Amino acid sequence: MGALRDRKAFEAEERERLAPYAAKSAESRGRVVEEPEAAYRTAYQRDRDRIVHSAAFRRLEYKTQVFVYHEGDHYRNRLTHTLEGSQIARTIARALRLNEELTEAVILAHDLGHTPFGHAGERVLADLMRDDGGFDHNRQSLRIVDLLEERYPGFRGLNLCYETREGILKHGCDWPHPVPIPDVDAQPSLEAQVADFSDEIAYTVHDLDDGLRSGLLNQADLKCVRLWNETHQRILDELGAAPPRVLRAQTIRALVDRLVTELVEYSAARIEASAVASIGEVRRVPDRIIGFAPEIDEARLELKRFLYQKLYEHPRVAEASDLAAEAIRDLFATYRAAPGLLPEHVRARIELDGEARAVADYVAGMTDRFALGERERLK
Repeated sequence: MGALRDRKAFEAEERERLAPYAAKSAESRGRVVEEPEAAYRTAYQRDRDRIVHSAAFRRLEYKTQVFVYHEGDHYRNRLTHTLEGSQIARTIARALRLNEELTEAVILAHDLGHTPFGHAGERVLADLMRDDGGFDHNRQSLRIVDLLEERYPGFRGLNLCYETREGILKHGCDWPHPVPIPDVDAQPSLEAQVADFSDEIAYTVHDLDDGLRSGLLNQADLKCVRLWNETHQRILDELGAAPPRVLRAQTIRALVDRLVTELVEYSAARIEASAVASIGEVRRVPDRIIGFAPEIDEARLELKRFLYQKLYEHPRVAEASDLAAEAIRDLFATYRAAPGLLPEHVRARIELDGEARAVADYVAGMTDRFALGERERLK
């Protein structure tokens, strides 16, 4: 074997290494606009790279996960959450002999459409756009990769592969979209399903970690949460009198490891039981194949319920959410009243997308700090 390996060599390796039900890059349904293939990257590697090099991806660094950026340097933001989720996704995909590059591309793009200030910002924009087509971050992620990124002379957006866009789309498309969308099959690829669960594992466990770090959560409250209690007790038995920070970090690590292991093992059994032999058969299965066994799934949902009650609805988080809502409402109203204040490239989209959608696209793309600064500037 020579030192140089090209795209065709990688595609041949995929056919040998990946499972029959995995997505193969050489068998992709292609891009909306046909392009020459890359010499040394597969189609899904190229998608991943386009996402990472996009402006929307860079902006995730200053978008809220739970805590606004100025509250501390050690809390997760949308970018660090996305990177942590992508590593979990690669581990699961590799264990199940799925296409790691496609799984990674989907999860790297999954939060591109998030507004500033997290879900609080999304709720406000959804309300403001209720009579103009609505708003949600999954839809916005697809708009970004299909339309809003401006990097290429021959097309709008990033012109990603069908399978990557299918994974981003998630729940179908019941709104006008000027680019042909993927078919709404019973299920997406297993790679997309893995990306979905990896996102959930990452944000559930790491939001818990940030909540403990912030002091908004305490370990006494967590004694009623089975997943935490079992895992933390095992770490205490193993490490004994380790410093509290180490015990917390090791418990968080063990929680991620447990959820990943449970997901991989149960999903592998479900794949075998389903007897799927191609990605086409995966798409026709009535229910998701990737998932948790019922007992661990209930424990996972118990942890999520705890986070909603004790962290996401905590008065300090709610106060920040109220301030975020006010900022986004002010910006949206200001731009609607005076569209001339919008940057030229945004005004240029009004004729095609309508004023309300152009304003929503612009506000949704802002980082937390830019939104606050712009609101102050426009007062």
